[in-house]
Amino acid sequence: MSSSVTMNIDLHIHSKNGSDGRWDVEDIFAEAQRRAVGLISITDHDSIAASERATELAREYGMHFITGVELNITFSHPDYREGKEIPLDFLGYGFDMHDASLKEKLEELQRYRTYRAGRILEKINAEFRNAGIPEFTGEDMEAVRSYADGSLARPHIARYLIRKGIVKDKQEAFETYLVKCDVPKMHFSLEEASTLIRKAGGRLVLAHPGDTNGTSLVSLSPDISQHLTIIRETMMDFIDGIECWHTRHNRITTKTYSAFAQREGLIATGGSDCHQQPAILGSMQIPSWVADQFL
Repeated sequence: MSSSVTMNIDLHIHSKNGSDGRWDVEDIFAEAQRRAVGLISITDHDSIAASERATELAREYGMHFITGVELNITFSHPDYREGKEIPLDFLGYGFDMHDASLKEKLEELQRYRTYRAGRILEKINAEFRNAGIPEFTGEDMEAVRSYADGSLARPHIARYLIRKGIVKDKQEAFETYLVKCDVPKMHFSLEEASTLIRKAGGRLVLAHPGDTNGTSLVSLSPDISQHLTIIRETMMDFIDGIECWHTRHNRITTKTYSAFAQREGLIATGGSDCHQQPAILGSMQIPSWVADQFL
């Protein structure tokens, strides 16, 4: 596993079909072929809607495809933030996309996403009333849904706020409305996620643990050595790997996590986390032995 040879691998891509990507899975695979991606996974939030078509497209383009999904779980540690809960992301890989329990749980998570979006819009309307801005209607809600062919999430609401001219960009949407008007995600534990993915024949991977600008262990501590302790103390029974290569991991972070994964007998994965904003799929320099873990 010490090979320095690299190949185009991307195991973390979001599509319009399943979550908050900008591109349809057809466009993703066409671009992936142009970039000579040989191993690919679509990891939409709480959705495997793109998996059937992705399997077909991988066959057509001569790529290796691994079923994938990104799950958001609720996590806490008594030694950090006074034990308060934080969200963490995990990636499921190589599962049976037809597994009944998996499909049922993902449908439940999707229903809650729709409910949550409705509650967020209600809170935004309260802000609009206070500011004298015309409130969102049922038609607006349907328009927001139209942005999300798959999982409805806050970025879709942000996009609609921009389209309506209420904010100028995504950052303003979150700072002005979406943070203040947030509604908690459905409680989903690491143990539940692990059981769900493993029973479907897959493996669970901790996503972008060192992401300094996202959902990660950085929310608990900026010290990566403490991250490794947290993983060792609380996650080893439930995870099979760690996402070591990520767009927002620096060289030291990647090296530290990949060395830890090898020491602990975990798989090491990587991906661009591409939402096509911009199109960075296949841009990570990921060692070819990462593919060997799956193929």
